[in-house]
Amino acid sequence: MVVASKTQNAESVRAAYQAGARDFGENYVQEGAAKRSELADLDDLRWHLIGHLQTNKARLASESFVIIHTVDSARIAAAIRRAAGRNDFEVLIEVNTGDEASKSGVRPANLESLLAAIRDDVRVKGLMAVPPAGVTNQSRRYFAQLRELRDRTAAQTGLSLSELSMGMSDDFEVAIEEGATMVRIGRAIFGERSR
Repeated sequence: MVVASKTQNAESVRAAYQAGARDFGENYVQEGAAKRSELADLDDLRWHLIGHLQTNKARLASESFVIIHTVDSARIAAAIRRAAGRNDFEVLIEVNTGDEASKSGVRPANLESLLAAIRDDVRVKGLMAVPPAGVTNQSRRYFAQLRELRDRTAAQTGLSLSELSMGMSDDFEVAIEEGATMVRIGRAIFGERSR
């Protein structure tokens, strides 16, 4: 479980940590970096970037997070490699399973070509997706689509792609049934966001 701690203060993160959580997800690089600094005494805490990454924030992201869930272009992957100074930084590829123009993420048909383009820049651990808003009762088909895409792509490329980051507070149980290895839970832990 990745506790989606975006907009939560450091004290709330510390309380979740004391309750046993170790993986925390932030949407914004600077907010995550600030919390990481404030909670530096928690040395086994793992920070995940679950929001979109801009190339100009790649250096701070590579210093602040152990994995980035939202890589969707060769440009972003190259920026991470340059910023991290190595080619084994762990990432997930964000897939736009709902084919939504307003969302980031690679289209399923372009996944293999993206993987080929970034293989030497980052270490791709798996895939991530967020179903279209308002389809909670239909999210299963998007999760199944991501799992099937992962299985097919892994077989064709030889990559293990062991991680599937999918599911949030409203649909994480269905996501787990469909093969999620990471679920991003915020509201179910912290309550409604204040901003």
